[in-house]
Amino acid sequence: MPRKRHHKPIVLTDDERRTLEQWARRPKTAQRLALRSRMVLACADGVPNRAVAAQLQVSSNSVCKWRERFRVRRLPGLTDEPRPGAPRKATDERIVELITRTLEGPPPAQATQWTTRSMADVAGLSKATISRIWRTFGLQSHRLDSFKLSADPQFVEKVRDIVGLYLCPPDHAIVLSMDEKSQVQALDRTRPLLPMRPGIPARQTHDYIRHGTTSLFAALDIATGKVIGQCHRRHRHQEFLKFLQRLDAQLPPTGDVHIIMDNYGTHKAPKVIRWFVRHPRYHLHFTPTSASWLNQVERFFSTITTRRIRRGTFESVAALETAIHDYLAHYNEHCAPFVWTATADVILDKVSRFCERTSGTRH
Repeated sequence: MPRKRHHKPIVLTDDERRTLEQWARRPKTAQRLALRSRMVLACADGVPNRAVAAQLQVSSNSVCKWRERFRVRRLPGLTDEPRPGAPRKATDERIVELITRTLEGPPPAQATQWTTRSMADVAGLSKATISRIWRTFGLQSHRLDSFKLSADPQFVEKVRDIVGLYLCPPDHAIVLSMDEKSQVQALDRTRPLLPMRPGIPARQTHDYIRHGTTSLFAALDIATGKVIGQCHRRHRHQEFLKFLQRLDAQLPPTGDVHIIMDNYGTHKAPKVIRWFVRHPRYHLHFTPTSASWLNQVERFFSTITTRRIRRGTFESVAALETAIHDYLAHYNEHCAPFVWTATADVILDKVSRFCERTSGTRH
C-alpha cells in the first residue's frame, strides 16, 4: 500500500499574500506567473495538491513543484530560472544601437539603404539576427514610399469644404465625386496566361502589345456608392461636356448637385464654365492642387484597376471599353458607399505635424 505524502504547510506573510493576489489578478502579469501564484494561494489555504491541480487544470506534479519552490525560496522561487546555453549576443543595448543606426545612421558607402549583410558587417551580428530584429520592430530598409505636399494657398479652406460635404452633405442634394482615369491602355499579351496552380501563382508574359488607350470619365455618388461612367478615346473639354450632358440626363431633374473635382484644365475650359452657368443647380468644389486623395472617386479607380484592368488582356480598345462598362454595371448592382471618417481638423493636424517634421515649418 503506497504511503501518503505529507507536505509541509505554507504560511504566508501579509506582504506575500498581497503580492501573490496582485500577480494572480493583474491582466498584464505573465500568465505563467499568475497561475503559479494561484497554486501557492490555494495551498496556503490548506487545499490538497490534487484538489488544487483539478481546480486549476494542471498536473499534481506541477503543484508539488511550485509549492516546494515557494516554500524554499519564497517569492523569487516563482520566477523562471535562467535557461541553459550560451548568453545571447544581441543585448538590449546592442538592439537599441542597431535600431538607432538603422533609423538615423548614414547608409554604407556606395549605397542608398541598409541591407542585412551590410548592417551585420557594421553591427557585428549575423544577418539572420538583423533580419529578426528588423521584422520585430517593423523596419523595412528596402522600401521607399513617395509623398506630395499641396502648395495650394487655399488648402485649409478647400479641405474643410470638401470634408464637410463628405461628413455632413446638404439635405435633399446630390454630392458627386468626379474625375477622369485617363490613358487606360488596352494591352494584349504575346502568349496566353498560365493559370494558377498549387504553390505557383498565375503567370503572364512581361512583354505586351499596345492597341491604344481610352479615358474613363466617372462620377461617384457618395451617398449610394453608385458610379456613372463613360469612356472616350480622347480627353478634352469636348468629351467632358458630353459626359456632363449624360450625367445631367441620368440625374433627377430637380435638386442641387454638388460636384467635387480637381483643377485639371479641361474642367475650367470656357465652354465648360458656360455649361455650368446655364445649369445653376450644379455647385463646383475644387480639390487643392496635388491633393487627389481628397477625391473619393480615386478609390473607385483603384478598385477597377486592381480587379479588372491591370491583369486583363484586351485585343482592342473596344474590348477594353466593353470590359469597363460591364464592370460598371456589375459594380453598381453590388455597390456600397465609401465611409469617410477623418474630420478636417484631423487631416490638417496630420499635415501640420508632417510639415514640421520634414521642413520645420507649419503648412
